[in-house]
Amino acid sequence: MKRLKSRLLLRLEGQIAASKNFAASSCLKAQRALVLARHGHMAEAREQLTELHQLAFQHPHPEVGAWLHFAEGLMSYYTDFSVAAHEKIAHAYAIAKSANLAQLQALSAAWLAQIAYVQHQQVEMVAFAQACDAAAAPDDHAARYRLCTVMGLAHLYAGQEPGARGWFAKARVHAQADGDDAAISALMYNMAEMRTAQARRDSLLSQFSASAVANSGLLLGADSVSHFDAVVGGSVMPDLTPVLRAQILTVEGDFAQARSLFEAHLPQAMAAGLSRLGSSLLADLAWCRVNTGQAEQGLRQAQEAELELDPHCDVDDRAITYSRLAQIYAALGDAANAERHAKSAAAEWAEFASQQAAWGQALAAAGMQPR
Repeated sequence: MKRLKSRLLLRLEGQIAASKNFAASSCLKAQRALVLARHGHMAEAREQLTELHQLAFQHPHPEVGAWLHFAEGLMSYYTDFSVAAHEKIAHAYAIAKSANLAQLQALSAAWLAQIAYVQHQQVEMVAFAQACDAAAAPDDHAARYRLCTVMGLAHLYAGQEPGARGWFAKARVHAQADGDDAAISALMYNMAEMRTAQARRDSLLSQFSASAVANSGLLLGADSVSHFDAVVGGSVMPDLTPVLRAQILTVEGDFAQARSLFEAHLPQAMAAGLSRLGSSLLADLAWCRVNTGQAEQGLRQAQEAELELDPHCDVDDRAITYSRLAQIYAALGDAANAERHAKSAAAEWAEFASQQAAWGQALAAAGMQPR
């Protein structure tokens, strides 16, 4: 595996070498394992955490135990986004709060806000974001980076791009101050992903043409993530960026190249945690097939996308799925199914607009500012 070039990793290794205290050293080692995991070096991270668990069993310490709960939560998050991530991080947060471990309390709160955002739990996200903001020191760059990223994503989801830019700018400041290259990569990916999501929504709502998308710089944003990860030495989920690129190419109308990327990377990406979003991605692939002479395969893929549609997935993904299915059936000459899916899409888009408004109101009521 390529050698990891992480400034944060080098700093942590220096601190570990200088530490003479078992608890402090163990907590730093847990943080080091997480840096490895966040760059995709999962086997090495697991080996180090297993060793720490063995040491902690022999020499119990509440702070070490809390960091291990947190580390295991993030390992679950980066492996498959499972519910176990929330349980373990919540346990770490409870221990940190009761033991007055300010750094871990703030960081755990930020990550609980992140998970709540992913699950679109608006009230919980705001509550944990406020808890992090209250607990994190001004120079607690790890916690404040995560907090600023979550708030930036939430503002983008609410359709408030100017507000999002301020949060993302501050997130970058904290990541750079921390030397956290994985954080910078994740920020680049999140911004590219959210811009792509907006482009997919706009294209399906016919707000601009494929040529306008082609000139929007979306591909440059996705490619920048890949180039950055190659330089620093790894990504936690290397299949996500090619899938993102495939979504952009689909919107741009380059169906052959998009289909090739989907076929190569979508199965692994879905296995790694994107299954709940799989319906819209499968619908995109079906649309690519229809537009590259694979009508029969496209129809079967469209039927699969409808079966895979998770009623608990994000409302805009449901809207995208139904909109894409309406396009597919119209292209295949099935007017009845095209109309059926178009009606479902219209209802989901209306719900999405309502949800965006509610998120905007919640963020305004929270009154938080990037810092």
